[in-house]
Amino acid sequence: MRRTPVRTPFLSAGAALAFACAALLSALPLQAQAAQTLRNLVSIEGVRENPLVGYGLVVGLNGSGDSTQVKFSSQSVINMLKQFGVKVPDGTDAKSKNVATVMVSAVFPPGYRRGQAIDITVSSLGDAKSLRGGALLLTPLRAADNEVYALAQGNVVVGGLSAAGKSGSSVTVNTPTSGRVPNGATIEREIATDFATRPTVRLSLRHPHFQTATNIVESINRKFGEIASTTDATSVDVVAPENPTQRVAFMAKLESLAIEVGDNNPKVVFNSRTGTVVIADGLRVRAAAVTHGSLKVVISESSKVSQPNAFAQGSTQVTPQSAVSVDQGSGQMFKWPAGAKLQTIIDTVNALGASPDDIMAILQALDQAGAIEGELVVI
Repeated sequence: MRRTPVRTPFLSAGAALAFACAALLSALPLQAQAAQTLRNLVSIEGVRENPLVGYGLVVGLNGSGDSTQVKFSSQSVINMLKQFGVKVPDGTDAKSKNVATVMVSAVFPPGYRRGQAIDITVSSLGDAKSLRGGALLLTPLRAADNEVYALAQGNVVVGGLSAAGKSGSSVTVNTPTSGRVPNGATIEREIATDFATRPTVRLSLRHPHFQTATNIVESINRKFGEIASTTDATSVDVVAPENPTQRVAFMAKLESLAIEVGDNNPKVVFNSRTGTVVIADGLRVRAAAVTHGSLKVVISESSKVSQPNAFAQGSTQVTPQSAVSVDQGSGQMFKWPAGAKLQTIIDTVNALGASPDDIMAILQALDQAGAIEGELVVI
């Protein structure tokens, strides 16, 4: 009997990544997928980070600062000089390529007190070529309420570099217009919180889920008694000790609890910019038949020259010639059985050599037909 050789289906880049992720997930134990520590599932109300931002000047640059085209840079320099008693004549433009205007950003960690230091990020606001070798002058950092909570200053550490020659050629490594100042800001005002004064502590789920919220309540009550309750899929209220020291110790034990996570709706994520397709394990499709083909129209233009003979009274003419061809493609049809798993979807689609765009077109059509038992997400 003659045997037909088995052909290995071709995996496109996006689908190969999805297949690899699915294979990795399927290889993990079930317990490792479902159980997670509580600290990874919730955030504690009243204990969170707060963003800070400020506007400042970086000085000491070796001619790589803002050019004269950046008007607010010279205005900032003039205003700074006025604070030190240096009067600049009216109408004078402070031209200095050793100065760059920057935006300073930082994060106020939860519970930080006055005098503690935090890291800051310095980013060029004008057209400076590099911040390497510069020093940030004293810059107040404000929160959303426009109050100053920290003061920033220090030498900027830049991970990138930029160099240019007289001929105009240049080379740039990473981003030389952004850097950091480790421990560059000092907290000057504390952010009040009611974490230690409220009778209960509220745990807000990072991904709201009714089953996960129920499991959290059951696990806490099983460990500490009937102290946890919930009214929705978003938060869980826990009665905590009134003594601040005991409350901190209680929260440390609470965060280490292992929680069974509820099953989420499997998703298909498609990045339209990069063509990446990720199909979560557990995605199933209902019985469906799909035809996917491409229509290609090719139009070619050419010119034909008509030359009369020597005794004719005519003249040379050039006539355009057009050729139009239409290729409808192979129009492949394939069928998925009801309840097909990820392995079946990948093998079937890639047997046709489908690209990530083809996979997305097929998944969108299946989603519109209601054949996908999951959620389609386009980013």
